[in-house]
Amino acid sequence: MARIKQLSVNLINQIAAGEVIERPASVVKELVENSIDAGASKIEITVSNGCRNIRVADNGSGIHPDDIKLAFLKHATSKISDESGLFNISTLGFRGEALASIISIAKVSCTTKTVDFDYGTKVEAQNSEIKTSKSGCSQGTIMEVKDLFFNQPARLKFLKNPKTEFAYIQEYVQALALSHPDISFILINNGSVIIKTSLNSDLYTRISEIYPNNIINELKKVNKTDALSGLKLTGFISLPSFTRSSKKSVYTFVNSRTVKCPVMIKAIDVAYKNMLPNGRYPFVVINLEINPSDIDVNSHPAKREIRYKNPNQVFSFIQSAVLFTLNNNSDNNFEPEKPDNVISFNKPKLPEFGVFSENEVEENKPVSNHDYSKKPVNPKIISDKNFSFEQKTVGLNFEVPQKLKQINVIGQYMNTYILVENDDNLEIIDQHIADERYIYEKLKNEKEISSQLLIVSDVLDVEPTDTQILTEAKSHLLNFGYQIEKISDTQVIFKKIPQILSKVKPAEILSELLHNLKASSLSDADTLEEKILITTSCKAAVKAGDKLTLWQMEEIVKRLRKTKNPYTCPHGRPISHFIPLKEVASFFDRNIKK
Repeated sequence: MARIKQLSVNLINQIAAGEVIERPASVVKELVENSIDAGASKIEITVSNGCRNIRVADNGSGIHPDDIKLAFLKHATSKISDESGLFNISTLGFRGEALASIISIAKVSCTTKTVDFDYGTKVEAQNSEIKTSKSGCSQGTIMEVKDLFFNQPARLKFLKNPKTEFAYIQEYVQALALSHPDISFILINNGSVIIKTSLNSDLYTRISEIYPNNIINELKKVNKTDALSGLKLTGFISLPSFTRSSKKSVYTFVNSRTVKCPVMIKAIDVAYKNMLPNGRYPFVVINLEINPSDIDVNSHPAKREIRYKNPNQVFSFIQSAVLFTLNNNSDNNFEPEKPDNVISFNKPKLPEFGVFSENEVEENKPVSNHDYSKKPVNPKIISDKNFSFEQKTVGLNFEVPQKLKQINVIGQYMNTYILVENDDNLEIIDQHIADERYIYEKLKNEKEISSQLLIVSDVLDVEPTDTQILTEAKSHLLNFGYQIEKISDTQVIFKKIPQILSKVKPAEILSELLHNLKASSLSDADTLEEKILITTSCKAAVKAGDKLTLWQMEEIVKRLRKTKNPYTCPHGRPISHFIPLKEVASFFDRNIKK
């Protein structure tokens, strides 16, 4: 083995730079975070030469002339001074590695001035060598990085094309701008202004400055505080009906620090569960305020990750805050139910769900799915010859607030979509999806699933693997009113089905059940039973193509208004679409005063 020797300062810094400076976006991150920590209210980032030249100028506090050389040395920082500070970090930077790493892989100049001096200081650094001189400048700091990775051809070779590298820069500047709406950011690429935000704006305004204005109309404000745990969550999340194709629009901040936080991401995913289509994601900008002593931001050289003292508490808090916001319909054009302000309709009501019979009327108990220890009750079957389609039922005890009675349904399109006229728009509602959402929430919130014993049932052919799946899921199926017995390795029969599916063909039910069971892990009871619940809701709902009477359509709309999530069905498909009156009038060259 070769003899041991001390590495040069420049080589040590280059090794460290491999962890801290991965690409041009890393340089922007470190320099801009320094500007924020310096109290800057205006920050300008200029990028050129294929993202290898980067200039960051700010109006922050500047660097004291006596400290300027020290600032470029490894592990030199003004952010912490002792061990205790490492576990109570309130700044974005604190490790003292960034500048030392950057000057080892690029040509750097720095011009800075503090308020206490009439002159500024200019620093020129290359290959970890530092030269200083006096210079005239205004208060703040200008960092210029040129020829990034000029002395590391291997690193240079692995950079992506300039458009991709700039996309990383833009993505991070957007995140910083959203996490610090009080600071003005300007991002320039090859002379073109890409991002320009105002000074001292709020988050709502900041989002509108970065993203198209139509996004603002799809957002709900998050604002929840837990005084006992010292947690606070603020920001905006999108309605389930508005989705994005990737998670790039999910911004999570902890004490205004941009982090990749699996705890926060998982909490958001759970809150939006069964509200979004597969492969679609919400738009989220949320900031978690937490005591700095309850987190560790020192687990990653680039400070991208974070650890919590109590991750379960953080997860539950964020998940409940997001879910509460999504379920709070205060922004909708209707009011929640009030026991002292309800009315009963004298006209016949659309059955809750379930195919009805025209000949039988029996007692019934509401459908539910939580307390599965109780035995199923006998179903009630409703008769009304005015119905023009088969609809599933479990009861007629349906009351709504007075305000919800005023729903102006103007018709049905293609026997699938309900048209509702509002003051400012035309609402188009998918009747099946709307009914499915109501049934899903009804089943989920009640305590029992009413089932019906089948005296005669068709023998259904299945694959041997399907038989195994049904056998393993037997107990979960029973919880929801399904009893399926194996006749052979390739044949099964239904002994019981949920009452609300009494008129649905068993073969259709089985096909849908197997589809959802195969898409679930049999070891994950919650997900498995959720899939069964979704299957039941979907099969019980009004179908596309069913011709409805006017009052039947009104009942579906009123039920939808009562749901916690009136935006998407359990599969994540949007329930309704709005066409603004102004858009219709504009098409016909009409002017409206609204």
